[in-house]
Amino acid sequence: MKVPPAAVHVPEEDRAWILARIDECLQSGRLTLGSNGAALEEAFVGVCQVRYAIAVNSGTSALEIILRAIGVEGREVVVPTNTFYATGGAVLHAGGHIRFADCEPQSFALDVDSLRAVLGPKTGAVIVVHIGGIITPRIHDIRAICDAAGVPLVEDAAHAHGCLLDGKAAGSFGRAAAFSFYPTKVITSGEGGMIVTDDDAVYQEALIYRDQGKEGFTTNFHVRPGYNWRMSEPHAIIGLAQLRRLDEFIERRAEIAAVYDAGLVRLGPRVAPVRPPAGSRCNYYKYIARLSGIDRATLKKVLREEFDVGLSGEVYEIPCHLQPVFAGVTSDAFPKAEDLCARHICLPVSAKMTAADARYVLEALEASISRVEAAAATR
Repeated sequence: MKVPPAAVHVPEEDRAWILARIDECLQSGRLTLGSNGAALEEAFVGVCQVRYAIAVNSGTSALEIILRAIGVEGREVVVPTNTFYATGGAVLHAGGHIRFADCEPQSFALDVDSLRAVLGPKTGAVIVVHIGGIITPRIHDIRAICDAAGVPLVEDAAHAHGCLLDGKAAGSFGRAAAFSFYPTKVITSGEGGMIVTDDDAVYQEALIYRDQGKEGFTTNFHVRPGYNWRMSEPHAIIGLAQLRRLDEFIERRAEIAAVYDAGLVRLGPRVAPVRPPAGSRCNYYKYIARLSGIDRATLKKVLREEFDVGLSGEVYEIPCHLQPVFAGVTSDAFPKAEDLCARHICLPVSAKMTAADARYVLEALEASISRVEAAAATR
């Protein structure tokens, strides 16, 4: 495509470095839980301003391990319904019960009033999701509510590598946080994830759970119902190369976002960007904008077929409480989340894009909206 929805960016010099390190790894025969994984963990500690980082094979695994370490089995876990399946799925696989909550329009994150309404004596944890790399400005309120109730706050930070609010890093607001290194993310390890925490007990439990529940790497004495959640050394090597580029990638994404911010003024309320809060650093994993009076499916079709522009996937198109896999979890309606999910788009953004690409997207968007509106007027 002329402008794809997303793109993995691995510069040529990084590819050479990765291949050389993987060759060393293959020569050594140490393909898992080795020095590269340890180096990635050490570097990620600095990014998140925490004491511990534990590399695992996916962001989904990271979240499930955290919930198992906290001990949510048989208890309710508050999950914002505007999130990816994995957030709720991790709760179920950890033996917990999902309690969905609504979301607020400023950051697409957990709604504070809804949180207060669903929090109760059965609550074992609360999950906040940093949608699109935006840390909700209500995060301190959410943390205070959780602390007052004696309930751990967990961050699903799958989108939030390098994000900050008031100088505090994503991953450092709760008891523990889960990051994803899936290929679409701001940085990738191919497949992979990371747990970060300041909590000694969570750290020790996570080490056990990720390696088949064994008491230690060199023993076969199993003390927890763990799983093979390890990150391989080749994946860690790719992650290390990408992590070195994190600030550079975020800077480029911010440049693309600035072009969009300026250009969308012409479209007025029809396409209104979701702004990160003051005092924050957003990594622009997604560039989110709300639609008004424009049919999203038709708009996406015109952009793709007539202008070769792919809009990034929504965050999210269908809220979790309406997903078939969670049927029966709740009969409640969540009007804020349903509205947010139904009428937003995510403009393409990646570290490979140029300002010229972003300007072309804006031109294509404006022309596509005109065509969609003209077609609607003739019906």
